[in-house]
Amino acid sequence: MKVLNHPDRQDIQLSSVLYALSDPIRLYLVDVIHKSGERRCGDIAVPVVKSTLSHHYRTLREAGILHVRVQGTQRISSVRTEDLEARFPGLLASVLNAYHASGEAERLTASIEASRREATQS
Repeated sequence: MKVLNHPDRQDIQLSSVLYALSDPIRLYLVDVIHKSGERRCGDIAVPVVKSTLSHHYRTLREAGILHVRVQGTQRISSVRTEDLEARFPGLLASVLNAYHASGEAERLTASIEASRREATQS
């Protein structure tokens, strides 16, 4: 099985974190996992194909935002809140607060739910 590399706390770079959080799907994934705790990678419905979703998780992991552990055939993700807070105090909370204040979280959630309803009606 492939080894999943995670940067050490001191190696997490601000530019990598900000780049990873600049994509709306990745920001949505971080928000959902941050709110709910650990999640299996396939549990969060997003409007992208599986290979693109894998790319998003890899980008978040390599930036130091997510910790991904393997459990059997599943990959379980959690936000590295303590590491991010130690490295960049207040950054994650600020980004997530701005994300919610912008209304983007609600728009994306509504869009995902509408897509899911359409798929089940077809």
